[in-house]
Amino acid sequence: MSEKVINVGFIGNPNCGKTTLFNAYTGANLKVANWPGVTVEKKEGRTVYKGQEFKLIDLPGIYSLTSYTMEEKVSRECIMSGEVDVIVDVVDASSLERNLYLTLQLIELGKPVVLALNMMDVVEERGMEIDLHRLPEMLGIPAIPVSARKRTGLEILLHAVAHHNEYAKQGPFIHHHSAETGHRHNHHREYAMVYDDQIEDKIDAIIEQFRKRYPDMDNMRWHAIKILEQDETVMKQYPVDLDGIAERSYEKDIINEKYDFIEEVIDETLVNKSEKAERTERIDRYMTGKWLGLPIFLVIMALVFFLTFTVGDWLKGYFETGLDLFTGAVSAGLESVGTIPVLNSLIVDGIISGVGGILTFLPNIFILFLALAFLEDSGYMSRVAFVMDDIMSRLGLSGRAFLPMLLGFGCSVPAVMASRALEHRKDRLKTILVTPFMSCSARLPIYVLFSSMFFGDYAMIACYSMYILGIAVAILTAYILSRIDGSKAEHALLIELPEYKAPNARTIAVYVWEKVKDYLTKAGTVIFLASIIMWILLNLGPAGFVTDIADSFGAMIGKILVPFFKPLGLGYWQIAVALIAGIAAKEVVVSSCSVLFGIQNITTGHGMESFVAVLGTMGFGAANAYALMVFCLLYVPCTATIATIHREVGSAKTTCGIIFFQLAVAWVVSFIAYHIAGLIL
Repeated sequence: MSEKVINVGFIGNPNCGKTTLFNAYTGANLKVANWPGVTVEKKEGRTVYKGQEFKLIDLPGIYSLTSYTMEEKVSRECIMSGEVDVIVDVVDASSLERNLYLTLQLIELGKPVVLALNMMDVVEERGMEIDLHRLPEMLGIPAIPVSARKRTGLEILLHAVAHHNEYAKQGPFIHHHSAETGHRHNHHREYAMVYDDQIEDKIDAIIEQFRKRYPDMDNMRWHAIKILEQDETVMKQYPVDLDGIAERSYEKDIINEKYDFIEEVIDETLVNKSEKAERTERIDRYMTGKWLGLPIFLVIMALVFFLTFTVGDWLKGYFETGLDLFTGAVSAGLESVGTIPVLNSLIVDGIISGVGGILTFLPNIFILFLALAFLEDSGYMSRVAFVMDDIMSRLGLSGRAFLPMLLGFGCSVPAVMASRALEHRKDRLKTILVTPFMSCSARLPIYVLFSSMFFGDYAMIACYSMYILGIAVAILTAYILSRIDGSKAEHALLIELPEYKAPNARTIAVYVWEKVKDYLTKAGTVIFLASIIMWILLNLGPAGFVTDIADSFGAMIGKILVPFFKPLGLGYWQIAVALIAGIAAKEVVVSSCSVLFGIQNITTGHGMESFVAVLGTMGFGAANAYALMVFCLLYVPCTATIATIHREVGSAKTTCGIIFFQLAVAWVVSFIAYHIAGLIL
């Protein structure tokens, strides 16, 4: 085995299959999805080919080396630090035109670059062909066809990497251009990307200054181009006198000329463009249209929740029947062996009633995640961010900020982490602040229970309104904050819109199973412990074991908070205690209500009837129920999300500020909702 380990950096646009290729070599179980920005940090793995060891580094998916976002900074710093010996630029060969901009930037770095033409199987399926002889002639780097999904071309790619190691000089270049360039050097023989005479003259002038001031600088041409683009990092590191050379930023000129060259490359190397791409464009005229894009998104989400209720509730009925039978069998079994009443109550009324009640919502959760997985893997979810870009930019945020908010429909933890994709700290803080307002799946059991009990045939509409309200509150909050600090979106959204495709059954199965497993794990740990703690708080008081829960520690805590909740129509100590318990995990609100109101199997038909009857005697009606749903939507996020927020912002003070802000918003909106609902219902 060779002693020298070759460090290989895998880089490419989001959605190019880079992480899939990395997994094929290393066996790492990283998330792979039809969604931009899956890889947020670099990941490392190792592989061996013919005795040569390679360290593979999976860098964040980026569109350019201009350091705006955290992903771009991570990738650029890794490549520029010398940590990478060879760059493997993974491109989606079926969308070659969109991927080559980053390729040209990487080539200009002056490091060894190997082009991995991924998804060649898709290219063949669409009847397209890529001239694999002409492409390397124009770019001056090896171009290797691979399919990460089918695991083809993997060995030849490593073979090219091993032979291209330490060979930084690109070429030979065969361009169909005149040899007379007007410069001292024939740049068309030296570089893949050659600019017009005006820019090339400026590059030469800056390089001349570099030779005098920084004679040991690596790759003077790349640094000169960055100076013309007024790249802050390079200008600070290598200041030069630009008087008479560059009176303004030439970034847009350089970008335009790169795309002109890309068009030339495509014309000479790509044959038979795909009909499927044209079909995607036709569909996107409606799905991402100025007037239809947003209404279509709302209709699709309404359909998702219609399926969640109709199909989910149908399956939920079987779970409820099973829970009834199981509860009866356990209770009878405990009585037959002479179990003391306290232990019987703990097991039946505390653990089974609490955990079992949550498990009956599993069908609804399953349907919700199945629908979201289909939307994500089909390529639609990234279009929602595109549709929202104009709205978000008016609020002082890029459409990219809507991506974390979309993730919030599943779970707030990865949604908060996804805020790293934003380039400015102020934008990240605002996004972290509003993302928990998006209704995560953990809140669904609360909506299903209370909407089913109080809204009958309109239960689905009441539930759906929570998701729309969450988006509206998040957008309104972002708007108010942007007006206060006067911030505006500085960079337009740049996002890959993948072609529509039939969702992959395996990808969907993995996605749904991971979500269901998380739900079951939570039911077996957090909710299990919360149910026991809640039972203890309600059965113990200052005098010891109590027969009346009104004398318990739980009641004492709840009664202190009643004045805070009373203006919202939630002035009941049991509700106050359930909401406190919900900070551990939002599903615990349901299991806590079961224990607090002493109702076994609260999610079953007879359980809900009993619950409605008990609440009715307390004066708790439909308006109170809606206010409760709104408060659960907007108040303090779960402990896991709070921990993630603290890790992302790095400040306990800021984290506490975010929590109190969300609590205040929840109180105000619930107050308004309760009084408006009281007039309507």
